[in-house]
Amino acid sequence: MDDAQANALSVQRNVILGLLLALAAAAWAVLVWQSADADMDMTMASSTMGLRAPMFLAIWVVMMVAMMFPTAAPMILTFHKVQAGKRQRGDTFVSTWVFVAAYILVWTLAGVAAYAGTLAAEAVAVRAALSPATAARIGGAVLVAAGIYQLTPLKDLCLSKCRTPITFIMTSWRDGAAGALRMGLLHGVYCLGCCWLLFVILFPLGIMNIGAMAAVTLIIFAEKTLPWPRLAPYAAAVALVLYGALVITSPQLLPTFQKDGGAAMPAEMPMKMPMK
Repeated sequence: MDDAQANALSVQRNVILGLLLALAAAAWAVLVWQSADADMDMTMASSTMGLRAPMFLAIWVVMMVAMMFPTAAPMILTFHKVQAGKRQRGDTFVSTWVFVAAYILVWTLAGVAAYAGTLAAEAVAVRAALSPATAARIGGAVLVAAGIYQLTPLKDLCLSKCRTPITFIMTSWRDGAAGALRMGLLHGVYCLGCCWLLFVILFPLGIMNIGAMAAVTLIIFAEKTLPWPRLAPYAAAVALVLYGALVITSPQLLPTFQKDGGAAMPAEMPMKMPMK
């Protein structure tokens, strides 16, 4: 590879990294704006934020861009580097964004499942007439389950695929845009398998809880990048189990606990949104 080609690919790499970080920063700005603009007591009362599916998914995708682009950047840049050694520069740039689009598609489909599951859970809660304390204790049990999952072989398997980008790329390689699509989907599945319960805990903690989102992002980033592979997952497991146990014994410690037993917002209730 001559100097001119190397310089061009370095520029591409910097552009890709800059765009990923810029998109993540813009997404965080939207989330902070929405969090400050919305009535948080109302939005926290419903795991769907009182939104219909299209708007919920729009917010979900913004969350995924904010939280996952910084943690997925090493994998994306490794894919671009390997691709650069096999194809023309223009093809490399396009294929990299096909990989990114496929990765986000997996998380979007996860959002569809999350919305459907949340509606079902809320319907069961209403039918069972759960008290605020009981609902909060269920949230505490979810936190404990998320902590236990951190220690499972499935978590370890999926995390190992995310921690070693070059190994994943070389063992899963497929040529062309179709190959980039397949690899992006596969990486998204591994990432989902690694992190899905860390996103589930956002529902009992408050889906627009910026502090919780930031904490989950830091956990995922530490799991994927720290040189000690078990430190972050095990530390998160201890913290989640302890906090979940505390919530089970003292439900008022959960941020979404409703002392007055207020019902969740119906899906028809309007809500200010920063996006058109």
